[in-house]
Formats: sequence, structure tokens, C-alpha cells
Amino acid sequence: MPAQSLFRGVLCALGAGLVWGLVFVTPQILDDYPPAMLAFGRYLAFGLICLPLAWRDRRRLAQLNKRDWYAALELALIGNILYYLCLAAAIQLAGGALPTLIIGTLPVVISVIANTGKAPVPWSKLVPPLLVIALGIALVNQHEQALVASAHSHYALGLLLAIVALACWTWYPIRNARWLQLHPTLSSSTWATAQGLATLPLSLIGMGGAALWFSKPENGFAFPLGPRPLLYAGLMLAIGLLASWLGTLLWNRASRLLPTALSGQLIVFETLAALAYAFMWHGRLPSISVAAGILLLISGVILGVRTFNQQSERRKAQAVV
Repeated sequence: MPAQSLFRGVLCALGAGLVWGLVFVTPQILDDYPPAMLAFGRYLAFGLICLPLAWRDRRRLAQLNKRDWYAALELALIGNILYYLCLAAAIQLAGGALPTLIIGTLPVVISVIANTGKAPVPWSKLVPPLLVIALGIALVNQHEQALVASAHSHYALGLLLAIVALACWTWYPIRNARWLQLHPTLSSSTWATAQGLATLPLSLIGMGGAALWFSKPENGFAFPLGPRPLLYAGLMLAIGLLASWLGTLLWNRASRLLPTALSGQLIVFETLAALAYAFMWHGRLPSISVAAGILLLISGVILGVRTFNQQSERRKAQAVV
């Protein structure tokens, strides 16, 4: 792997993590909004934002076939709507720390799954950075998880939904990366826009169902914009543009530039961003154990990048010989 490609790939993954972290704090800011309104509102905004982008990119989108659109729809349904519906519900039912813990295991889960079979990197090299990341995640959430369990009566349901969200987001980057690798001429921006277009009809159907449900007075929600309409609309547009379109674009580029086992580790940037935004929103600093865990997370990522870089250099040297 060329050093320049590695550097660009890591930067793209970092950018994706920074904007994806916004989706963890949004359910805490809009804690009086149902999870369905957060999920369908976000992806309705994503789909609408992609309409003018699709017109600009219409020539390349016209080259996509039925299988491409089916894959985009599949990714949109599982990796976008179902994932965020479960995540938003988990955050509101069990607090912000628990979903951060569960989703924070993604670097370990994805790297292990991606490295199974072909094993592009020896397990003896891959295990140390994964262990460092796992230890960091445990430290970050050790104290706060106990608080969550005692403060929320729906902790078990939140745990279950967080695990479903983990399964969705484990499947999404692996499936997306493999699709991009099978279609090397497909532009990252075109594929991000295609996923946005595929999300639009799904979110419209979801909003239609929400309209029928919340039109009943006993459900207690002022459909469609709720009790804080300007804040709701603004946040949906923000995460629709930044977390959905820009995040997907950056992650597509990272997936093309980096091995899947490495890009899986770099999802740790999302966890770090989510923690930083949560601390800023609640106006407090991390405890010593949380700060130590954050340092371990960063150290694990650096160790993982160095591992793949050294493996690449070693293969180059063997090829020259």
C-alpha cells in the first residue's frame, strides 16, 4: 500500500468519524422526539439533499444498472435507516454511554470478520492493536455504564437495540467496501448520491407511517416537526448533509484506499467523536479512566496503521527481491 494512499485513506476515515459522531449526540439533544422521527427525518433530509447532487451527476448515475440500484437500496435500508432507528432508540432508552460502548466495539468486530479467510495480515500482527482498542473501549465505558443501568428502566431493551445497530453497522462497511472493490470505476461521490436516492423512498414511506401513527392524539407528538421545529429541522438537515452524504462519501474513499481490516479499526474515530460531542453537550470533562481509555483508543489506531504499513513495505521488499 503506497504511503500516500494510506495517509489519504486515514484522513478520509477521520473525517467520516468526525461527522458520524454527530448522530450520537442528536438523540440526546432531541430527547423529546421519537426515534422514528429522528431516523426518518435524517434520511428524508439526506435524500432531498441528494436530488440536486443527482442532477449534477446524472450521466454517471445513468450508467448504474439494476443490480447497482438494488445494492444501494439494500445498503440504505440496513446500514442507514434500520441502523439509526435502532441506535436512536437505544440512546433514548438506555442513555448515551451504552450505545457508544456497543458501537465502539465495531473496530474489533469488523477487523476480525474482514480478516477471516484470506487473512491479508497475520493474526499475530492484528491482535495487539485490537486488544488495545478493546481495552480502551472498556475503560471509557466502565464507570458510565453502571450509571446508565441504574438510571434507566429500559436498559435491557436499549441493550438489545444497540446490539441490532451493531449488527447493521458491522454488515454495512464490509458489504459497501466489497461492492466498491468489485466496481473500481464507480466514483465514491456517485455511489454516495445513489445511496441517498435509494434512501429517499424508504424515508418517505417511513414518514407516511409516522404520520398515521402520530396523528392519533393519544400518541402525544405534534407531527411533523414536533415541539422544537426549528431545532429539529436544522439538526436533520445538518446530519443529513454531514453525517449521511459527506460521511458516506469520505467512507467510500477510505474503503477504496485502505484494506477492510484496517478501515474497520478506523471506525474508532466515530466513537472518539461521539464521546467528545457528548462531553461538550453535557458540559463536563472526562474522568481519569475515560481519558485513559481515549488514549488507548488512539494508540490502538496508530498501532493498527503502523502494522498495515509495515506489512505493505515488507511485501514490496519481497516483490523486489
